[in-house]
Amino acid sequence: MSKIDFNDRMLSLGLARVSEAAAMASAKLVGRGDEKAADQAAVNAMRDQLNKLDIQGVVVIGEGERDEAPMLYIGEEVGAGTGPEVDIALDPLEGTTLTAKDMPNALTVIAMAPRGTLLHAPDTYMEKLAIGPGYPKDVVSLDMSPRERVEALAKAKGCDADDITVCVLERPRHEDTIAEIRETGAAIRLITDGDVAGVIHCAEAEITGIDMYMGSGGAPEGVLAASALKCMGGQMWGKLLFRNDDERGRAAKAGITDLDRIYSRDELVTADVIFAATGVTDGSVVSGIKREPTHLTTETILMRSKTGSVRRMVYRNPIK
Repeated sequence: MSKIDFNDRMLSLGLARVSEAAAMASAKLVGRGDEKAADQAAVNAMRDQLNKLDIQGVVVIGEGERDEAPMLYIGEEVGAGTGPEVDIALDPLEGTTLTAKDMPNALTVIAMAPRGTLLHAPDTYMEKLAIGPGYPKDVVSLDMSPRERVEALAKAKGCDADDITVCVLERPRHEDTIAEIRETGAAIRLITDGDVAGVIHCAEAEITGIDMYMGSGGAPEGVLAASALKCMGGQMWGKLLFRNDDERGRAAKAGITDLDRIYSRDELVTADVIFAATGVTDGSVVSGIKREPTHLTTETILMRSKTGSVRRMVYRNPIK
């Protein structure tokens, strides 16, 4: 059988439906305090919709290893079994805690690219650094200290360091980073969860006010964030972090041999990609789900790296 082309234009609307379905399924669980139930509802709906698409899909970033996740596990085959062979990276509910507590920026997130082009990132931590579009190549790097990054970006932007805003995940492990950033005079936007949204913020600095994202978070989310940035423009780097031999073993299983490698955005995602995210709770990327007595309304951002197009879609769906 001849290889079927990855028709990103035709597949993109189907991907938006997958993201929307997961968000709507978790809508009833916003603010209910049950993270697992919210995540499971999103997983079930996302999988059902994925299996309706004319793709031969493999989940490369998913809910975990097969023994940890009964559905949407890494390596699971999804789709109708016809059409192009694709890699799929997903987070059926990015921000389960945010959903359970009805806090901002909970999203459903999914990316799709031709087979073999998304990094099979193991479930470990990744040090991440991201900036928006319009800057010289490699103006900042993971080899720089937080202070050096802020100062280099301010110079490239033509402003003072105190005009720079950095987004950082609020965790004890980032206390030294936060202190060093603050010493430069730069502002910090702390987020409690959801670093895919944190990275996306850099690509829309004129809207969000965020110039740079830095810090460590989940490696799988790093691939999703790189997918979004590849569509929107911007630079990103990631380096896998390992705490023990088990995590190093996971990397080996994923085919990663150079444990110290720094990946650029286009090494995390090596070909054209499509990306969709739907708001579950209100956020700075998309609006959350609105419930009416008769309808659910969602907002989805749908992007294609091939064209650089960013489409925002509002979907008003009758409650059956």
